[in-house]
Amino acid sequence: MDRTTPAIPSLFLSAKAARTHEQPISYLIAYALANPDLINLAAGLVDDETLPADECLTITQKLFSDKPRARRALQYDTTLGLRPLRHALLKHIEALESKPASAMNLSADDILITTGSQQALYLIGDALLNPGDIVIAPNPSYFVYTGTLTSLGATILPTHTDENGLDPDALDQLLSDLAQRNQLPRVKLIYLTSYYDNPTGLTLSADRRPRLLEIAKKYSQHHRILILEDAAYRELRYDGPALPSIKSYDQTNQYTILTQTFSKPFAPGLKTGYTALPPDLMNAVLQQKGNHDFGSANLCQQILLEALESGAYAHHVQLLQHSYRAKRDTMLEALNSAFCTLHSALTWTRPHGGLYIWLTLPDNTDTSRPSPLFHSALTHGVLYVPGDYCFQPHPTTGHLPKNHLRLSFGQVPKQKIPPGIHRLAEAIREHLR
Repeated sequence: MDRTTPAIPSLFLSAKAARTHEQPISYLIAYALANPDLINLAAGLVDDETLPADECLTITQKLFSDKPRARRALQYDTTLGLRPLRHALLKHIEALESKPASAMNLSADDILITTGSQQALYLIGDALLNPGDIVIAPNPSYFVYTGTLTSLGATILPTHTDENGLDPDALDQLLSDLAQRNQLPRVKLIYLTSYYDNPTGLTLSADRRPRLLEIAKKYSQHHRILILEDAAYRELRYDGPALPSIKSYDQTNQYTILTQTFSKPFAPGLKTGYTALPPDLMNAVLQQKGNHDFGSANLCQQILLEALESGAYAHHVQLLQHSYRAKRDTMLEALNSAFCTLHSALTWTRPHGGLYIWLTLPDNTDTSRPSPLFHSALTHGVLYVPGDYCFQPHPTTGHLPKNHLRLSFGQVPKQKIPPGIHRLAEAIREHLR
């Protein structure tokens, strides 16, 4: 009798699946979970101790004590999102911008509720981009979204940034070069994190915000080039001015997309974000979302509506600002203390908000995951995000900077920040020696 196991036919995956790679953060999170004694300065997660458990208990008790409202909360809602929440968010955006929605040509129907702002970023890319289309992004940039863009088949062209964020002159020059090479029709998006950037912690300066909009308009010769403004960290401001968004300068609501989230300033477990879109893009994105989930979780939207209307949300944002400001200051003090003898060799950003500090080492230093320095840091019991994850290679030379790393003070307990920085300093000193 023939007991030979029949050959299993090959499985042919899609081209998109072949372009989609594991997100680097997945390895870092898995490593941290497997090593609980490690001080994790890599995770861009929020602080466990300040999650709004009491507020959500009060809200859900109120929701479920009202049977008709409870049933509505447990039912489907629309793909666009809960109408009362979208109206509340329109008022919230007006308060953040200090101007009426009419000045931005915005209505509640221009706001889409999504399953976190990450879903919005994905849906926007899916609706706009064909393989080979160009997205311009700062270098460095938010590596989770650049991974998404790669999966969609986009070409990511990096542009220069400095301490004031994306450089408008560099952007103008890049678009001019693309126009001269007849490549402008491929450009669909300019993407950036405009507040307390992930990974650098830097913020786009006030004077550059309207300039970027004017540059997008200038090169929208045959089709509109949109600015995708990721404002996930906007409300985590600890000092410095409260800047208006790029969106606030777009009086026609035609050239900009503004994405925000409840994950960072309230609770990521509710997994809810919101986006203000141009009307002609809204329809395309809405159809994509209909194919994904035909509407984000209604119960989460009801909880967030109550949080906004009751004042619990505003109160919690203030609590987070106070807590994270203290953690940021603790990390900056620890860096000053640990690297006091290496100030000429190392620099780091001093963010006015958000969760990240960007550390730059000498040019010939390698902080990448295969590097001896990364493994030395693990040996010393500390984890960071290698900076090369956040860069795109230079378009002509292929150069990829490897002398940076990202530190997060978000989830790590405040008392563990100084010993974490001390461990990192020991690893770096040994490497530099």
